[in-house]
Amino acid sequence: MSAIGVVSSCSCLRPGVWLLKPGMQKMSSFGLHTAARCAAKDYYEVLVLGGGTGGITMSARMKRKVGAGNVAVVEPSKTHYYQPLWTLVGGGAKQLATSARPTGSVMPKGVEWIKSRVMALDPDKNYVWLENDIKISYKYLIIALGISLHYEKIKGLPEGFHHPKIGSNYSVHTVEKTWKALQDFKEGNAIFTFPNTPVKCAGAPQKIMYLSEAYWRKTGKRSKANIMFNTSLGVIFGVKKYADALLEIIKERNIAVNYKRNLVEVRADKQEAVFENLDKPGVTEVHQYEMLHVTPPMGPPDVLINSPVSDEIGWVDVDKETLQHKKYPNVFGIGDCTNLPTSKTAAAVAAQSGVLDKTISLVMKNQLPTKKYDGYTSCPLVTGYNKVILAEFDYNAQPLETFPIDQSKERVTMYHMKADMMPFLYWNGLLK
Repeated sequence: MSAIGVVSSCSCLRPGVWLLKPGMQKMSSFGLHTAARCAAKDYYEVLVLGGGTGGITMSARMKRKVGAGNVAVVEPSKTHYYQPLWTLVGGGAKQLATSARPTGSVMPKGVEWIKSRVMALDPDKNYVWLENDIKISYKYLIIALGISLHYEKIKGLPEGFHHPKIGSNYSVHTVEKTWKALQDFKEGNAIFTFPNTPVKCAGAPQKIMYLSEAYWRKTGKRSKANIMFNTSLGVIFGVKKYADALLEIIKERNIAVNYKRNLVEVRADKQEAVFENLDKPGVTEVHQYEMLHVTPPMGPPDVLINSPVSDEIGWVDVDKETLQHKKYPNVFGIGDCTNLPTSKTAAAVAAQSGVLDKTISLVMKNQLPTKKYDGYTSCPLVTGYNKVILAEFDYNAQPLETFPIDQSKERVTMYHMKADMMPFLYWNGLLK
């Protein structure tokens, strides 16, 4: 959950078909919600922490199980963002305003919206502490707190964003700076980074690079741009089928890839980026830039670090097949805040929500969960202003594709699905 607003992760695809069925049938039962400034009650049958993609989706599902008055969502942000569009905003293909809706407009009608922050969890006593010493008890708890951005872990940021030539598609405050830097580019290095942490939508750091390359080709500046992708990883993408396709594109477009390079400092006044060589700890290299796109380090929300519900790192510790907590049977997790070993995307949340719905139904009947999540996730890899490679895969990094075509090929149809169809399905299907 972001301090600047509720955000969802990367776009979804396969779940789009089934999410429409309950979504469209139930659209008339949802509407604007009257928010509470503090908790109207001190107990709910189902308490949802976080009003992002996972939280809103699960609150809608739980409302149909136990009744709206028995479900509450804790979420401080007034605005809900569909962040997959920010790749296209940073590339100048979409307006930022189209990614935002008031949180009240996406909250299921009748579900209590508690405008507060979670300060602590006590799963042994079945309650959470909110701001102002408010204590809320629950019978079932769903944790959907998302992932936190940590620009401050890079020396020189976030204050460096006050300078030109630098942007980041991961923040509502900096995504439009990416487009400005792209337009203002004249000549020199254009550097795109990938941090040494888990990230939401692992394809996004590359997507803006491909869009930038396409924009400079269109505007006649490509010959003056030295495009570099500096990634902390040792591979371009975690699934070989799609990695091979991306490497072909990188070769064709003359893009330099530097592996095991982690951004540790930005000297924005000098337009310098400092990278550590992860194969040689402590060894750094400095690159001058004319444009820099930063993907920030990310991690669990602070409230989850050292929490009883979390693993040693801070991710919610759930069974990877049922999404039920490994220690507390009435606690569940969904989305980016969990330690599920799959990519953190909205597609994953869409698939997880169906499994979690079945899991909770059986737990409520004192039965063992049977539905299993296979790790499905999806990342529409934008490779141009009208091209997308649709990557879909499972826990084992094996393709799990929807269509009877080779999805490792760039396709115009997949671009329109990413840019136009998926936002519609998100607002009118998944969230409902």
